[in-house]
Amino acid sequence: MLCAVVVAGSLRAADRDRLEAFLDVTGFGVALDSIALAASDAPAMLGLTTSDFGVTWSKVANEVFDTGHMREMGLDLLSGTLDDAMLNHAAGFYASDLGQLLVAVENASHLVEDDEAKRAEGEALLAKMETERINILVAMGEAIDSGDSGVRAVQEIQVRFLLAASYAGVLGYEIDEAALRAVMAEGEEALRDALDASALANAAATYRDLSTEDLRAYVVALEDPLMQQVYALMNAVQYEIMANRFEVLAGRMAEMQPVEDL
Repeated sequence: MLCAVVVAGSLRAADRDRLEAFLDVTGFGVALDSIALAASDAPAMLGLTTSDFGVTWSKVANEVFDTGHMREMGLDLLSGTLDDAMLNHAAGFYASDLGQLLVAVENASHLVEDDEAKRAEGEALLAKMETERINILVAMGEAIDSGDSGVRAVQEIQVRFLLAASYAGVLGYEIDEAALRAVMAEGEEALRDALDASALANAAATYRDLSTEDLRAYVVALEDPLMQQVYALMNAVQYEIMANRFEVLAGRMAEMQPVEDL
């Protein structure tokens, strides 16, 4: 019996090692790390700024969005959902020369804190870009989010955060969930257009140094049915971690009552 327990433990450790390697080779680990950059958006959803919460804001945000903890959450979620076929397929592609080139530029892009500057750069590139390359970037975005989950995920993250902030007493009033979702539904198309435009500009900036031929090959890889499953899963994992962290942050914000003007 003891031998069986030891073997089972070794297998779990080996699986964990494979998942950690998956985070590294695909760049998904850095994508999870980049969730921390979204923390500064939280006060704006409440009509406030980070400075309204005083000097403790950075400390609390860093604790809630601890990158090591978020990676552990990612590993836990992937351990029960990412099968061998999916893992091997994605890891095999991203371990290739093209895959590693893509991971390098994507990792660098994920960690850019100035989103406005990156978007401005992308828009400038799009203004003089050939139609063929633009179409490839559009196809890439569609392949990465083939289920059109991005809009619904962003809305769900906002709903969960606002409700958590309301329940924690940060807002000083209760939010009606049904009314909030109705408002979100009315703005869905506008949000989709904004997200699509932002994603296209970011892609133009991120992949600016890659050839159109390389980007075309990337789209082919992304459109593979097995890779589609991998991306659907990675998107779901990333969105769930983000929503969870924002909910936790809402509770911590209640402890940091907004600073009153003197």
